[in-house]
Amino acid sequence: MSIFSRFIKDESGATAIEYGLIASLISVAIITGATTMGSNLQTTFSTLAGKMKSA
Repeated sequence: MSIFSRFIKDESGATAIEYGLIASLISVAIITGATTMGSNLQTTFSTLAGKMKSA
């Protein structure tokens, strides 16, 4: 019975799960930002390439 009560009181697993959730949210935000920035950079370079061809 004491092993079971220690298992119930142990919160180290919950802390690891919380850190995992935080890390996954941060990685989703980074991926979203990088994707958006990549699209914007591609548009910018395409515009510059077009202007240089016409110049």
